[in-house]
Amino acid sequence: MQQIKFVKEPKPINVSHDTYRRECCYTRGVHIPFDDFVGILESMSHDTKLYFEFHNPGKQIAPGTYLNGHAGLARSIVNYYLNTKDMNVNSVIGQDFYVKII
Repeated sequence: MQQIKFVKEPKPINVSHDTYRRECCYTRGVHIPFDDFVGILESMSHDTKLYFEFHNPGKQIAPGTYLNGHAGLARSIVNYYLNTKDMNVNSVIGQDFYVKII
């Protein structure tokens, strides 16, 4: 079974941000298993989901998809792993990051 993985990229990863019509460059990433990411989405508040959609409009939630990270998503990731897996993944908070669904 795959697990959450924190990645420091040697070269920036570009993730499209269709709302702003540009690409965002990230050197920090979080690779999250598909089932865990679905659980994270299900546990988000309505406002956090709206903000997630703002940053990732129309993006498919499937293995291989790259997403733009944001503070609300970081908190949702931390809360999900703490509450369901008893894992501390606080390192994602306060950092610009991308998410890759694995």
